[in-house]
Amino acid sequence: MAKETTKMLYPDFKMELEAGEPVEPRADCGSFFSNHWKGLVVFLMPILCLPIILFNSGTEYRCMYILLIMAVFWVTEALPLYVTSMIPIVAFPTMGIMGSEETCMTYFKDTLVMFMGGIMVALAVEYSGLHKRLALRVIQMVGCSPRRLHFGLIMVTMLISMWISNAACTAMMCPIIQAVLEELQSQGVCKIYHEPEYQMVGGKNKKKNEDELPYPTKVTQCYYLGIAYASSLGGCGTIIGTATNLTFKGLYDTAFPNATEKMDFPTFMFYSVPSMLVYTLLTYVFLQWHFMGLWRPKSKEAQEVQVGKDNAHVAKKVIDQRYKELGPMSMHEIQVMILFIVMVIMYFTRKPGIFTGWAEILPAVVIKNSMPTIFVVIMCFMLPANYAFLRYCTRKGPVPKAATPSLITWKFIQSRVPWGLIFLLGGGFALAAGSKKSGMATLIGSSMSGLSVLPNSALLLVVILVAVFLTAFSSNVAVANILIPVLSEMALALKIHPLYLVFPAGLACSMAFHLPVSTPPNALVAGYAHIRSKDMAIAGIGPTIITIIVLFIFCQTWAMVIYPNLDTFPEWAQIAAEEAANKTRLLTEIAFNKTHMLEMAANATRLLTNNTEFLTDLTTSSSNVLGNLVANNTQPLAELAVNGTRILTNLALNQTV
Repeated sequence: MAKETTKMLYPDFKMELEAGEPVEPRADCGSFFSNHWKGLVVFLMPILCLPIILFNSGTEYRCMYILLIMAVFWVTEALPLYVTSMIPIVAFPTMGIMGSEETCMTYFKDTLVMFMGGIMVALAVEYSGLHKRLALRVIQMVGCSPRRLHFGLIMVTMLISMWISNAACTAMMCPIIQAVLEELQSQGVCKIYHEPEYQMVGGKNKKKNEDELPYPTKVTQCYYLGIAYASSLGGCGTIIGTATNLTFKGLYDTAFPNATEKMDFPTFMFYSVPSMLVYTLLTYVFLQWHFMGLWRPKSKEAQEVQVGKDNAHVAKKVIDQRYKELGPMSMHEIQVMILFIVMVIMYFTRKPGIFTGWAEILPAVVIKNSMPTIFVVIMCFMLPANYAFLRYCTRKGPVPKAATPSLITWKFIQSRVPWGLIFLLGGGFALAAGSKKSGMATLIGSSMSGLSVLPNSALLLVVILVAVFLTAFSSNVAVANILIPVLSEMALALKIHPLYLVFPAGLACSMAFHLPVSTPPNALVAGYAHIRSKDMAIAGIGPTIITIIVLFIFCQTWAMVIYPNLDTFPEWAQIAAEEAANKTRLLTEIAFNKTHMLEMAANATRLLTNNTEFLTDLTTSSSNVLGNLVANNTQPLAELAVNGTRILTNLALNQTV
């Protein structure tokens, strides 16, 4: 009977048993964690950080709670970077840190508008094809032997990356390198990939791993890693070169709006371009030594380079052919180039300090770099890509049969602009503003006052090392968002010029060379050329050491030329430090008064409780006394009444008689 019931209730179970199919075993904890670790991080982090706000009162600790959660989410990417950056919009108003309107206004500042406009101008350059023409022309001028070609590719990539995004620059250079290497391989000059390795299995040749991707040769790795590293290094040259530069500039401007030492466009370039040229050149030398046998003439790599040098005409043929395919320079390219030059000139002459700038002549309020950037973007939409429509007036040649396109289309921009960066940069600005308003940044900076025992140079080296280490495993912008506000307040606590720590740390956030996940250029070349992570990690040791040493030396020497007051604690920083100290003192007094008031309230409650108990006891005692008094006097009064009644009765009787 039980068997029949089982069959009726669980027919699938019966069929499985009859078919003899094995039951799938339960997944272990390891597979569960590997599949759902992001969900666990998102769920557990807010719970694990709760003691911060449960055992501490004040907005600074609530802001610290949000900062820790966002930092973990940014580093682990448990949530998409852009989604994590939206958390302040929800958390700040609900936790009493900043209002909704004030929080949302931090997401669209002048720095962010300048960055988005710079991306649009770079896309106009890409849309016209001007970037390919410039790249190929410079390579033709440098030469096409292996070492010269490698040097030309790195220099071109570095120069272009100063003005357009690192990822776009790398994506542009990869097909050029691929075409050159394929032509060299067809001529027998070099090999792009190693031959697949085989092993004997059952008397037949078989690949060791059928799914293994082709393994690039050292020459191939040298070319591709060179442009990846050059893109990251070139992005350090200008404010618009990479999102990291605009991030730490925006955070600095937010933290110190009254600073006399600004990070405007020309000053930024004068500060960073010399060091950029030095460590790009040294990185080229290191890659030549590591991959192409420089100073090792008897090595296999050096002999291959010599073969390539003897056949440099093959590479030159490819470059010349690619340049010829572009045809003559079009009106589209000419106009974009002119607008680009105009934008750069407007950056330099806005407020140069040497002479009166155009922004100071205009009868207007403060004008920043977002204005010339958006001006050029608007002109790219207003100007036509060609002037064939004038044939309607001149009646020479065939007239166009369709509308003349502009220098760039909104459809192209909409599909290429990384709109999520608005939230990523804005989230960092909101976090910086919230940490300053809540007092959290001051609290963290004051807690680091113990580092004052270190010399300033040693402290700077530690800051650079920390930034380089963190950016190897996480997004550059995310690391800057976390690190820069803390360094700003730490500089005030230690009485150091804020730019002394902030500028080098911001540049160091772009020095990511070890892993494909560190930065988009690394990921692009790793996917394009099938470069293994371990090879990239080893090759990145040289550029990392070079950039740390060069950046540290330049920040001790050249930076003092650009910012002569960098070794002092300026007056505006003293005022900011005093305001921070006063705010900390005020918050401490408020916390003390709040604690005192709580103690008074507790004492009042205790006194009220004691008085209530006393009154209750008094009432009970009074009731007992009155009850006893009434009970004790009732019997005598009754007897007196009886006796009185008897006496009156006797008197009345006697009178009657």
